Parts: sequence; structure tokens; C-alpha cells
Amino acid sequence: VAQYMATAHILKHGAEDQKTRFLTPSIAGEYVGALGITEPDTGSDVAAIRTTAVLDGDHYVINGAKTFITNGAGADFVTLACKTTRGVGAAGISLIVVEADRPGFAVTRKLNKIGWHSSDTAELSFEDVRVPVENLIGQPDQGFYYIMDCFQMERLFGAAVAVGGSQLCLETTLRYVSERQAFGRPLARFQAIRHCLADLAAEIEAARHLTYHTAWLHSQGKTAIRESSMAKLYATELGKRVVDECLQFFGGFGYMEEYPIARMYRDVRVGTIVAGTSEIMREIIGRLMIDDQRPADVARTGLGAAAEVPSVGDLFGSLPGRLKAEAAPGAGGVFHFQIAGADQAEWTVRVADGECRVTAALEGEPDCLVEMDQKILLGLELGGLDPQTAFMSGKIKVSSVAGIMTYLNLFEPFRSG
Repeated sequence: VAQYMATAHILKHGAEDQKTRFLTPSIAGEYVGALGITEPDTGSDVAAIRTTAVLDGDHYVINGAKTFITNGAGADFVTLACKTTRGVGAAGISLIVVEADRPGFAVTRKLNKIGWHSSDTAELSFEDVRVPVENLIGQPDQGFYYIMDCFQMERLFGAAVAVGGSQLCLETTLRYVSERQAFGRPLARFQAIRHCLADLAAEIEAARHLTYHTAWLHSQGKTAIRESSMAKLYATELGKRVVDECLQFFGGFGYMEEYPIARMYRDVRVGTIVAGTSEIMREIIGRLMIDDQRPADVARTGLGAAAEVPSVGDLFGSLPGRLKAEAAPGAGGVFHFQIAGADQAEWTVRVADGECRVTAALEGEPDCLVEMDQKILLGLELGGLDPQTAFMSGKIKVSSVAGIMTYLNLFEPFRSG
């Protein structure tokens, strides 16, 4: 939790001062961090959180509640998801670091869980908690995208935990059935038990290699949203089944708390819930499999039958006229585009002070580098391809998730003619 949840967003998107104040002592083991997202009425639907952070001078005033927060009772700080702009869903969420000693912050209660008794999980409340604006991670209203960006490592971590737990359970069971006697011979000599354990061993090995492959993709800088979701889904669902089937071979002893299999049975259940439920994993995988249109099909989506497909130059050339007046003040940046297959492959889009300038070359230091095929660009611009699906499937590669979301919110859709 400390490495892949509480501090991951500070590492990737936080200012240097925040890294000094929170990340460095966390690495040293001096601070314990927590990630505060889930609320009493909001779980998987992150966009629906109600905790608010209202800007008041040079401070945010935070009000709300969080639940199921691991490390919550003992945390020195919480990386907190808050609504900083209301009425715009996911686009209004920010991440703010809240120190636990600030007035108005309270641990409402420690939660009594079925398993994971070695970790604390708590309900937290925030009543007019004043936090300096310096504690805002990254940019305001970009918190949802920071959360989605870091979810993949959380899910990969969940898969790794499940694989390790399954392996330990199998080894524990193998020792027991090799020693326990029934009908004059060890349980391990019974074919039904041997075959069941053989099947579980093969499936654990499959889960291990899926997890290793996903880890390798991450190490290569790949997006790996599909693979992270698959690994988390497969490994955690398998973990439940491994413990359930292995406990059966312990007979009545498997139901006794003094046997480690009983603790494994309690602890494994949460794996399919934390860091995204199995249902959410299936929805992500299904979306990438089914809802993601083929690149060859998206170029004409949104155009009439007789309309001419615009060129990449047409699309970039139209950007100054499509800049949203309401989005321009205070928003902007430098965006580099590398469009594979286009006659002109490199573009710079610079938005500042309510104006947009487009150059057919890479200029300056970008806030975000975007790489994609020209057909994907056409699909996005003409409405035939969902940006989130294209990003999750790896069809768009970006150096900054927040950067590309800022860009997408700056412009009106392309209109032919």
C-alpha cells in the first residue's frame, strides 16, 4: 500500500517539495501513507466520490468521509481523492496530500475484517480540514487520470500477491497430505487428491507466467492495461479456488484457526475486491476486446457517405478554430504529436492565454508526447473511437495521462466542411 498506492501518485505526478516531504520519509520507513478513494456510498465508481475540497485563499477546505482505507488508522498522511469542481464527474477530481495531524481529520473507527488481521483498515472523516495548496498533487481536476494511471501497478501487485499466496497454500497442502494417514496410507497416495493438486499446480504456473509477462511489459514502458487486468482477474480468482480446494484435504482440521490454511482461507477472499473488483476487470477486458473498433473502420465514422476523409494536416490545421472558449483560460500546454503513416508525421500544438498555435514540426519541451497511427487520429477526431478505449488498448501512447486528458478537453469536435 505504501509503495504502490499511497506514494505512487506523488512519485509520478508530485512536485519535488512533495517528494521531499512525503516520499523520502516513506522510503526511509519513517512515514506510513494511505490512499483515500473509497467512500461509504462509492466503491468502483471513482467518479462519483463526494468528498469536497473547496479553494479558500491559499488553502483547500476538505469535507467528507472515506472507508475501507488500508493503513488509515496508523497513517502519517493520506493521498486523498476529492471533488475540486462539482458537476463534471471524473473531470473534477483532484489528489491532495492530507497530513493526519491536521485539525478536523479523524479516524472514525478501525474496521473489523474477516481477514488481513495484520493490517489496519479504517473509516476516516474530514471536517473543515484546511490543507495548503502546495499539497495538491499535479494539476487540479486531474486526479481521476492520475488514479487510473497508477491502477495498473496496483493490479499487477494484486496478481503477484495472489500467485505467491496460491503457491504457499499448495506447498502447505502438499506437506500435510504427505504426512496425514487415512486407510493405512498417506493422503497423497489417493488419485483424486493427486490429480486435483496437479491441476492447481498447472494453473498457478499459468497465473505466474501471465503475471511475469505483465511485469515485463511494465518494465519496457508499455501501457499493459489489458494484461494487468487479465493477470489480476485470473490470479485472484484462482487464489480463491486454490485455498477452497486445498482446505478440503485438511478435513476438520482445515476449519480450525490453529492451522494456517484457515488463515489463508480468510485472507484470500479480499483479493478479488481490492484494486478493482473482478467484475470491473472483466468489464475492462471486454471493453478492449469488443468495443475497440478496428483501425481500418474508424476513418470514415462520423462522415457522410460522400464526404472526403480529412487529412492529418486538415485536422491539425483546424485546431485553432476549435479551441473551446470556456476551456482556454488557465488551461493549456505544449503537446507534441508523432503520427505514424502521415505525410507530415510531427506536429506541435501550443495552447496558452486562450490561443492555439500549430506547427508542422516538434518545437520546445512538451508537456505531453503523443504517438499514434494516423487512422487512430482520424477515429478519435471523427468520433468513431473512444479515447479511453484507444488509450487502454495501447493504440495511443502518451508521456502524460493528465496531459492528453487536458488536450482532449481543450477542443471542440472536428466538423467536415
